[in-house]
Amino acid sequence: MLVNPANITEKKYKKLTVKVAPSSMAFCSFDTLNQVPLAFREIAFDPSDKKTVVEYYADAFASHDELGDAYDEVVVLHDNNLATFVPAALFDEDSLGSYLQFNNKVFETDSFAFDALASYQMNTVYIPYADINNFFVDTFGNFVYKHAHTTLVSKLLELSKNVDEKKMFVHMAAGHFEIVMVQNQHLLLFNSFDYKTPEDLIYYLLFTAEQLNLNPETFRLEFLGDIREDDAFFAIAYKYIRNVSLFDTTDLEQKNALSAQDNRTHFILLQS
Repeated sequence: MLVNPANITEKKYKKLTVKVAPSSMAFCSFDTLNQVPLAFREIAFDPSDKKTVVEYYADAFASHDELGDAYDEVVVLHDNNLATFVPAALFDEDSLGSYLQFNNKVFETDSFAFDALASYQMNTVYIPYADINNFFVDTFGNFVYKHAHTTLVSKLLELSKNVDEKKMFVHMAAGHFEIVMVQNQHLLLFNSFDYKTPEDLIYYLLFTAEQLNLNPETFRLEFLGDIREDDAFFAIAYKYIRNVSLFDTTDLEQKNALSAQDNRTHFILLQS
């Protein structure tokens, strides 16, 4: 959908992507003519303010001029663990809630959505934030929304083309991380875990490796998201798993001129 369905003489050649959650948001504006990011911000909401989610977002839009610009396209990424991947062969659009009830508490009042990953013959089924979507309807009118995991998994599957070895990617974020196991454009495993300590992280990593019969001495693990080589989470993974590295952002840096750390931390936002 286009925010400004204008003819070519009225196009802004700008796109806005916003990653949304109840306690934070991040956004990036893009020059679509040159395919480069123009500006990005990450905003954490202060829970002591005791505002509604909509009030937090209204304040953010009032405080950042970029959010008030005109765009040809606006993409909203819902970032939560209320999601699952369903193979196309088992997918029924009329039964979205049934796929989520195995790993989430589902209510009759919930609204459901799905993103089709046609190239990989599966769909992301999820519960979007209805109040945040309503805010964006009021602010922009038309916009596209999808789940953040859709971008994460589809990009990692794309990068796994013609790579026959199994590889584990771990995307770190505040309070949660995602494990994505891929092999030559096949999704072998996806799961999201909450964590507080480095010990939480290594427990889930080793447990997942055991379930997939992966030897910590041989399988490869790459970190992306909010992680650095000098923090305790990377250190504990490196202690117990031999082949650990940060996600290689060399190709991404050549395209967008951002630092390696920015490309890793904001991978989902920048690749949407």
